[in-house]
Amino acid sequence: MFSKAARSSRQWASALQTARQSPLRQQTPLQQQIRNLSIHEYRSAQLLDSYGIGVPKGNVAYNAKEAEQIASQIGGEDMVIKAQVLAGGRGKGHFDNGFKGGVRIVYSPREASILADQMIGHKLITKQTGERGRICNSVYIVERKFARREFYLAILMDRGSQSPVIVASSQGGMDIETVAKETPEAIITTKVDIHKGVTDDMASSIATQLGFSEGCISDAAKTIQKLYKIFMEKDATQIEINPLSETSDHKVLCMDAKLTFDDNAEFRQKEIFDWRDVTQEDADEVAAGESGLNFIKLDGDIGCLVNGAGLAMATMDIIKLNGGSPANFLDVGGGATPEAIKQAFDLITSDPKVTAIFVNIFGGIVRCDAIAKGLISVVESMNLRIPIIARLQGTNGEQAHKLINESGLKIFSIDDLQTAAEKSVQFSRVVKIARDIDVGVEFTLGI
Repeated sequence: MFSKAARSSRQWASALQTARQSPLRQQTPLQQQIRNLSIHEYRSAQLLDSYGIGVPKGNVAYNAKEAEQIASQIGGEDMVIKAQVLAGGRGKGHFDNGFKGGVRIVYSPREASILADQMIGHKLITKQTGERGRICNSVYIVERKFARREFYLAILMDRGSQSPVIVASSQGGMDIETVAKETPEAIITTKVDIHKGVTDDMASSIATQLGFSEGCISDAAKTIQKLYKIFMEKDATQIEINPLSETSDHKVLCMDAKLTFDDNAEFRQKEIFDWRDVTQEDADEVAAGESGLNFIKLDGDIGCLVNGAGLAMATMDIIKLNGGSPANFLDVGGGATPEAIKQAFDLITSDPKVTAIFVNIFGGIVRCDAIAKGLISVVESMNLRIPIIARLQGTNGEQAHKLINESGLKIFSIDDLQTAAEKSVQFSRVVKIARDIDVGVEFTLGI
């Protein structure tokens, strides 16, 4: 029984980890580019407050002067200043100017001003951001509250039961994956009937199991129900409160909140999606989204241009099987038009690591010969010097093959998927070696 509970807890922890990793740049996409909207902590706190959920008093500042004013308004001599960057591990991170810590305690408005000046306008580098870091455009200054007890609570969708689930733990303030690994019995999971919602009994039971004091159980239960209400009404994909605290003056407060929302709900959640901060996202991915392309940058060196997410995944897989590494996931969708191909090539070639491009298109809605003409036009106009391997299958595939071969360009038209992937990897290695020794390399069509 314990083994089953432990395994279940690890699964929830894994699901949470997947849900909280926004951007997806380090993951293989499943069916489409899913950019679940993440919002800054201060926005999350504002949303929670609008639903009557307890949060520490605070506000956002965009410069040192505003930080000093907000700290003065909060009053007292014990506050916390937090860099507003969409990444985990802010407290242990460092800025590109050498300043350490994206979450700091401050004891006066003047100190808040000094620290804000060190944070705003600089990139915060954490384990999650990598060396590139993410720009900090604002800081969130809040009163410092002391917790008697700290808990963990999250609401997310469970694909297995196709229903929301509440994941809670008595060990708040800690990384949930660590809790699942070391003390899985400390994690409580509760499935929610979407037709009934979180009932009074369910909410009270969760609050009691977590360990809230008797005087706070009612407030904690109401907080859980309000969080679920946000989850449903705002089309959230995840609400994570860590810690959910019982303070020394017996109040229930959400000390830190991470909220993400379903991209498909943008049409009915205009206010929420107006909070999107594109400075926290990869610029190429933002540009691709505006052009209707599904693009995710990866760490490899073989650019991929494919239509259809399933074919894109298969393309990346076969590149890996042949010893290569894809530089991106790029799905141009059903309309692989010349314009889409041009935009795709602009994105792929903007990455200096790319040493070869594999074009793998199934011509169904759009004919292969039309795609070939677009491909030839793009390669001519961009004067590309890296090898391009094209596999165009489907309607008018033979005509496409003939057009490419007669173009005189360094585009290698190959019908077999395995052969095309193999050649992509081989060409990539040759170009990489040539670059390493700083020599030029030319390819002929005799393959």
